Amino acid sequence: MQKNKSNRRLLGAIWVAPLVLPFAAFAQSGDTPVAREVVQQLPSADVQRLNRALKRLARNPRDVGALVGAGDAALQLGDLDAAMGFFGRALSLSPDNSKAKLGRAAVFLRSSRPIEALRIYAEAEAKGISTRSVAADRGLAYDLAGNNVQAQESYRSALAQGADPEVTRRLAISQAISGDASSFEASLLPLLKSGELSAFRTRAFGLAILGKIDEATAISNAVMPRDLASRIAPYLAYMPRLTKAQQAAAANLGIFPQAAEIGRDDPQIAQYSQTGTISPVANVDARLVPQGQQLGTPSSVSSSGAASGASPSPPPSRTPSGSRLAAVTNEQAEPAARQKLGVDQAFAGMDQPASTASPPPVDRVDISTFQPPREVAAPPPPAQPAHPAREWVQVATGRDRTALRFDWRRMARKAPDLLSEFDPHVVRWGQANRLLAGPVESRAAARELVNALKAQGLDSFAYSSPEGQEITELQ
Repeated sequence: MQKNKSNRRLLGAIWVAPLVLPFAAFAQSGDTPVAREVVQQLPSADVQRLNRALKRLARNPRDVGALVGAGDAALQLGDLDAAMGFFGRALSLSPDNSKAKLGRAAVFLRSSRPIEALRIYAEAEAKGISTRSVAADRGLAYDLAGNNVQAQESYRSALAQGADPEVTRRLAISQAISGDASSFEASLLPLLKSGELSAFRTRAFGLAILGKIDEATAISNAVMPRDLASRIAPYLAYMPRLTKAQQAAAANLGIFPQAAEIGRDDPQIAQYSQTGTISPVANVDARLVPQGQQLGTPSSVSSSGAASGASPSPPPSRTPSGSRLAAVTNEQAEPAARQKLGVDQAFAGMDQPASTASPPPVDRVDISTFQPPREVAAPPPPAQPAHPAREWVQVATGRDRTALRFDWRRMARKAPDLLSEFDPHVVRWGQANRLLAGPVESRAAARELVNALKAQGLDSFAYSSPEGQEITELQ
């Protein structure tokens, strides 16, 4: 029942936007429609992906590709229950679908359930499924299970495929957890030199893990407003008392253990730490609902306790849906009305482009000389144009739109795995029309689709629509 409510909330938020424009013209005192320009912020790429997948599912509820696509989009949107539901349905229809299996592993991972995730990765490899594309997530799963050696191998495998600041930060945390302070500093150095604020957040957690509480607190004080930094300080002080697995969960996912669990691992993780093997579970599917409880209840760190330096009450247990450290609060004008804010949220919006250079030898640079820029309030996002620039794949041209609909159906039947994700769109081209598939996420994605269609015997080419060009769905 809770899952259904979660799905309805997610889908309701997605589908409300398309209803605004047609209804707005009639939101008048009389019955006569009034023409009025409406400015509407475009949904994110992940919401658009989910919308497309749901349209496909409306036409065919057994479309496994659409179910996997919906699961991926829901995962990116943070709705773990919905993502697990989509992946579970896909596996019920196609038990060997590798994308659905790895998607389910990603949900387990973000729910701080690494043993289930590692079990899926192991099963996938045993069946010959490549897990190279999920090396970064597999590394995090190893860290969350307390296996830092395997974690760092996976991170390096992921970085060998291309620079990634997030993977670099995960590697640095893993090195701090394993006690390798010099490698921790060296991994972070390029990101710190570029001024990436998330790297300073990572350094604060890493230093706290290494027992350097004063240095960690100094970084949070330099980066954050003082009232927020003072409330994060008690959690930094707790980091050395956590197990390796708990440190990884706190630093990477913002999940802090229940008070009674501080320094004690989950039984599955403890068994894995002792044996290095993952025991089978009789009924994994019965435990698919993400777990973890949110901090920030009255028993957690109070504003008065944190500000006065009193010992904070240890955090309470975790809540479903994968939670965050929520002991930090933003005090408003009225003390009784406070907005809860997690540690990861407090540092949110701090990503900056990271350098891809290899870290120089740490003994030649004093990393402590890099001063973190103080966090400032982000300006409001600029209003998006009604018709932004986007990337497409042109699959046909013609004057008669009815004929273009026939062409689209023919091509979709020939390459369903490639085109069924998209709805056909058209745009005027002189006296004719371009028939477009998309929009796609990037120019590179458009080229990949062109090459895949060519392999199916369908000619196409990438097309970039300029800002302001109106492209409509082919009805």
